[in-house]
Amino acid sequence: MKLLYTILLLALSNLFMTFAWYGHLQFKKIAGLQKLGLVSVILISWGLAFFEYIFQVPANKIGYRDNGGPFSLFELKTLQEVISLTVFTLVTVYVFRTEKLAWNHLVGFGLLILAVFFVFKKW
Repeated sequence: MKLLYTILLLALSNLFMTFAWYGHLQFKKIAGLQKLGLVSVILISWGLAFFEYIFQVPANKIGYRDNGGPFSLFELKTLQEVISLTVFTLVTVYVFRTEKLAWNHLVGFGLLILAVFFVFKKW
């Protein structure tokens, strides 16, 4: 169950992270947000990043092996990166609609899956 909670919390964290880091790039499409200055954009991003941490910290605490979770630190970080890229891709393609998923992206993701294999493999 800790495995599932960790993955779910990491996914939620990364959803907020994606909007905190990249959402402001879409403000030009939203009336009332188009003329915000850099300080305003930073404050909005910090507000979103707060929620990122609300999910990220418990995910790592629950998932970490020394706290009774199933993952080592290397495994937690690798899992977080794969989830981050997955969430980012879905948001970029289906919410922002600014990019198209291409074959080279899929090759890169395949290499990440290979990285996950090597990190999680018990040698």
